[in-house]
Amino acid sequence: MKRTYFLLPLAAALVAVVPQPLRACTGITLRAADGTGVVARTIEWGGSDLNSRYVVVPRGYARRSFTPDGMDGMLFTARYGYVGLSVEREEFVAEGLNEEGLSAGLFYFPGYGEYEAYDPARKEESIADLQLVSLVLGACRTIDEVKELLGNVRVIGIDPRASTVHWRFADVSGRQVVLEIVDRHAVFYENELGVLTNSPGFEWQLTNLNNYVNLYPGSAPERRMEGVRLAAFGAGSGMLGLPGDVTPPSRFVRAAFYQTTAPQRATAFDAVLQCFQILNNFDIPVGVEFPQGELPADIPSATQWTSATDPAGRTIYYRTMYDSTIRSIDLRAIDFGQVRYRSEPLDEVRRQPVVPVRIG
Repeated sequence: MKRTYFLLPLAAALVAVVPQPLRACTGITLRAADGTGVVARTIEWGGSDLNSRYVVVPRGYARRSFTPDGMDGMLFTARYGYVGLSVEREEFVAEGLNEEGLSAGLFYFPGYGEYEAYDPARKEESIADLQLVSLVLGACRTIDEVKELLGNVRVIGIDPRASTVHWRFADVSGRQVVLEIVDRHAVFYENELGVLTNSPGFEWQLTNLNNYVNLYPGSAPERRMEGVRLAAFGAGSGMLGLPGDVTPPSRFVRAAFYQTTAPQRATAFDAVLQCFQILNNFDIPVGVEFPQGELPADIPSATQWTSATDPAGRTIYYRTMYDSTIRSIDLRAIDFGQVRYRSEPLDEVRRQPVVPVRIG
């Protein structure tokens, strides 16, 4: 069979080689006092600009999945309209929300995931890992529907050199699950904590939290050691020992503690703003993962965009490495029965706006 080559730019960007560009994502969840939940995340890629776009997908929109041989996999049609944020290609939605309030996102999972081997004889039931979010958003309203749907599809990789991913799904009830495919076997984990990063697996990350049982919010009390007075230099000494590096296990621990110690906000919108504040702590400078003198393409940050999603309010928010202004897309204002498919860059102008302060 003749192989198509339009996938090569993506494969070059996502190939798992050593040394690896940073492939990092950090996800958190907040619940407002009015009972609404908000999910938020970052997406990192230090090797090049991901050329991310937002896509508006109407009901009835049909698309075929990519396979290692081209665009000849599963044909899937959107029952529900949705808005997604894509990476590299507009078909590859990394985070999105549908009109029924289902949220879905993919997170890099290098070195641990393993999908089923691609079988051309079963291509009609095969979905590319980077298109699974689109499939789910177009087909499901609840977590139970997601689990039922994915029991009948084969998730495949496009290029064997590329990193695998795992996924987070959340619905309006507040229920959230993580899907990992390890040793070609799919497992759903109930994510009551609401935090997700990358490798190792989700269960390991939860177990690792036990190594930080001594941490607590606030300041450590003063004590004496053989007549020497020991006291905190400043606020937050109860968190001494919280890991500060950018590895996935350290980010998972840090996200868990920042999230669970955050004051509860009154409304979902307040929680959205708080999510962006918390995720400021996970912005990764572009050069930290590269040896001295081996910097990648000229991009301002490895954290290329940050998003927050209000499933109940049917609104997705984002900001980018080029423009930290928070922008929003309200799905309630879109008629998904009439709107046409649309794909637009996240930034109209790739430059941080600065507003001058007028004096006098």
